[in-house]
Amino acid sequence: GSEDDSCLGLRIRARKVGNHTLQYQLHMVHKGENDERDQTVPMGRFQAFLDPETVLLMDTAHIDWVEDETGSGFQIENPGAKPSWADPLYQRIQKVLDELLSPALAQHGGWVELVTVDGSAAHVLLGGGCQGCSGARATLKDGIESVILREVPEIKAVIDDTDHSIGDHAHHCG
Repeated sequence: GSEDDSCLGLRIRARKVGNHTLQYQLHMVHKGENDERDQTVPMGRFQAFLDPETVLLMDTAHIDWVEDETGSGFQIENPGAKPSWADPLYQRIQKVLDELLSPALAQHGGWVELVTVDGSAAHVLLGGGCQGCSGARATLKDGIESVILREVPEIKAVIDDTDHSIGDHAHHCG
């Protein structure tokens, strides 16, 4: 096939959707679609274009093209977007969120963040496909809360601080 020589590279856009959670968008950039404010980053066979806000949010990020048995795509590792808690209890809850809960929620376009711990109650934010979802309460009680209570015995309750009345993603729920 013929190479598309009008394609300059890939636009990577990061936006904050929670206190820590970032959402990434990737688009092909063709001639005339780049912006003079973009920072360009060489990525091997192509270059990435990042707007000024994305540059700040992705300061420590690594982007790789990965191929495995499930398919291929870009993998973004962004340590700068991860919350760093000083308190060991917060760290343990964050580990549960990162390793046990976030991957499953991400399959439905959702995310969960730890906001604070008040006594034995962990306060969380839900977003993405979870915000405004009629199943959010069940997801919180049956999934998120039960896993946190099982893995972090000091926590006796999980409180959802999300304002579900402003969600417009209810149609994503299956």
